[in-house]
Amino acid sequence: MNEELGKDMKARITKVLGGSLHIRHVDTGSCNGCDFEMGALSNPIYDISRFGVSFSASPRQADMLMVTGGVTRALQKALLRTYAAVPNPKIVLAVGACAIGGGVFGETYANAGGIDQFVPVYVYIPGCPPRPEALMQGILSAIDKYEEVLKRGN
Repeated sequence: MNEELGKDMKARITKVLGGSLHIRHVDTGSCNGCDFEMGALSNPIYDISRFGVSFSASPRQADMLMVTGGVTRALQKALLRTYAAVPNPKIVLAVGACAIGGGVFGETYANAGGIDQFVPVYVYIPGCPPRPEALMQGILSAIDKYEEVLKRGN
């Protein structure tokens, strides 16, 4: 299944983005479960780089943000600054239950909740943590949604 999904992702990336997709990961206060699953995308089993996907150290070189964790008040500015640094159009994925709605922490004195309160989200990838296959499907869904936005001219 990974191979088929990866080949489909590569074809969509080539068609819509012109050949490659650069992702910037932003951790806004996660437990690192989602981060480990994202890291698995680069291991020899999934090796998404062969499908034209790479992780970027700089938001200025990224096509997509994958955000993990509920937004802690201490990292709220970091999320906003990273989002601002990504060139338009900005594609954002909320990865995991915490990024989607704050997870078990919800909204507290230290945690502001889900990321969609601060940045617009293209795709929500549920799970605690979501499996690498779900992450790949989320990336593919975001590319499809991005293509729709391009067709509408928004």
